[in-house]
Amino acid sequence: MKKEIYQAQCIGNVEPIEYMIPYPSMRSLIEGQNIKYSDQIIIEDPSMTNYEFYVLVQKTAVWLTKLGIEPKTRIIINGNNPLFKTLLLFGIWQAGSTAIISNSASINNIKKETQATFEIYIDENIFEEISELDENFIPKYKPLLSDEALIIYKHSTGIKLSHYNLLVNTNSIQKVLGYPSQSRVSIRIPCDSIGWVILGSILPIYSGYIIDNKNPDFTIGLDNCDFNIRYDLKNIFNYSKNDIGICEENSGCISLGSKPIHLTNFLLNKNTIKISGHSVMMGYLDDLKNQNSFFDKSLNIKI
Repeated sequence: MKKEIYQAQCIGNVEPIEYMIPYPSMRSLIEGQNIKYSDQIIIEDPSMTNYEFYVLVQKTAVWLTKLGIEPKTRIIINGNNPLFKTLLLFGIWQAGSTAIISNSASINNIKKETQATFEIYIDENIFEEISELDENFIPKYKPLLSDEALIIYKHSTGIKLSHYNLLVNTNSIQKVLGYPSQSRVSIRIPCDSIGWVILGSILPIYSGYIIDNKNPDFTIGLDNCDFNIRYDLKNIFNYSKNDIGICEENSGCISLGSKPIHLTNFLLNKNTIKISGHSVMMGYLDDLKNQNSFFDKSLNIKI
């Protein structure tokens, strides 16, 4: 299946290895942005700079290590606080492990399918505990672009996404949104979906945006926002120009309006959408589903 998946990840004659993105992993993203914008505010409330956020990520990775988590461990993460959950995501990536997010599949089924032995969340008390830890985290493993970073669940189906998947999808949606660094954004998406991971967690850091829920330059949410996310791909050609199409198998964003994002192509044919491009996932956890979905140099999804 590796060959079929890789063929689907190519767009035209351009292979993923031929398109360079600024960072070789999510771990490098947080470190690189800290170097460039250490004193810039990234969250307005509570007020937090890139450097302060980076320190908290380091401390979260230290905390995870104290829990006995090793590199390449799969970890189920829970919670509705966007700051705490973002810290968990980046702490897990800093430690070289995989985060698992689901709002639909049962936890017991997830544990069985992924062999995850850890289920973690951060509340106010744990956050205070983390804040007191040493920030000097020394990683045992530094993940590569091709390494697994996230498992997201669509109904009861596990979808594997790499560091490259997440970075290239974020890069592509940033290009079509067109807002410059230091723009203020309010993210109004529940913390339980790939839409939130890309748009609410990674994009502000990647783009140098400031999360500001009181005086934003633009908003992203489920409805009544400047940009509204949609999952009904069968209606993609009826999207308004500010609707963001979301497809878990395409690592998050697939379109702005009816136009595919950078490095993504799709074709809608009756009840199937055929997708190719660099954001195409690593694959399903279910090998049979992979065999039934990857063919004709594309990923084929029933909608």
